[in-house]
Amino acid sequence: MRVGPAKKTIIVREYQLEIGKVQVYEDYMVSIFEEGSTLTLERAYQIIGISEIHFRDRDFGFISLRKNSHAVDPTIYSYLRELENLKAFAIVSIKEMDMHNFKIEKLFYKKPMKFFIEYNNALVWVKRRVKGK
Repeated sequence: MRVGPAKKTIIVREYQLEIGKVQVYEDYMVSIFEEGSTLTLERAYQIIGISEIHFRDRDFGFISLRKNSHAVDPTIYSYLRELENLKAFAIVSIKEMDMHNFKIEKLFYKKPMKFFIEYNNALVWVKRRVKGK
């Protein structure tokens, strides 16, 4: 049993990109993209670069927090699945359209990927997958 305050989640680094922001935590990353932006392969390479800076030799997870509507080029998933240390990819949204898009995105990714309505549930799933339990 744990006594005392819960461990506070600390952002290791935050990157402001042209299409939104990426927050890096101890063992996962969170993206929050701007309304109407498009995640292209070129922009995905920026995010892959960030992951290589922070997680070069260790496993991590990724949470796409979809507060705003944005487009995703599904071909980026063929590059993302090459990242062997990316152990979990979660999408968080309450929008029905995002749920439909997720089904298509999942066909391209072909690795552990899950859709969540609640951010905390996504976080628990990602952390569990990164730890390998």
